[in-house]
Amino acid sequence: MRAARVWQRFWAWYERDYLLNVSIASLLFLLQLVHLSWLGADPIAQRLTEQSLFSLHGPLQYLVWLVDYTEIPALIAVSLVYVNELRRGFSWKPLLFLVFLNSQWLHILWITDEYVAGELSPGGAGSSLPGWLAWVAILIDYLELPVIYDTLKRLATAVRQRRLPARRPSRAPAQG
Repeated sequence: MRAARVWQRFWAWYERDYLLNVSIASLLFLLQLVHLSWLGADPIAQRLTEQSLFSLHGPLQYLVWLVDYTEIPALIAVSLVYVNELRRGFSWKPLLFLVFLNSQWLHILWITDEYVAGELSPGGAGSSLPGWLAWVAILIDYLELPVIYDTLKRLATAVRQRRLPARRPSRAPAQG
């Protein structure tokens, strides 16, 4: 009984502060665009054209690594957006987006960015994993894009609803 009460209070808070929660989720998820840009401009470009559009070194490399670590709180925060929607009733879209989001765990824990970058570099890294697995990891990474878009739409809707509350009819004095 106690656990059910804790969940009820959590979801009541989540609903009450939905704008804050979807804002945090959106901000964390927007940071992932930095990682996806690097992925496209370095390992993918290098594999397809044999030339990287830019290679990260020094502080910039550490910044992208730091951004990449925000993926874990982003996955949790954005998953809560869709779990909350599913709590209100079943729909395929939030379920599909949860699958897209949580396939990232496979990429984070098994098919790492280091493997992808090494495998796509000229000559490959010679890993015991098959090369096509790097492309699977890239696909998994880019499955975030429709979810990022949808999360930003939800943020815009929440902001609009909060900023434009229903107007009450004015009580202007009758002119006579």
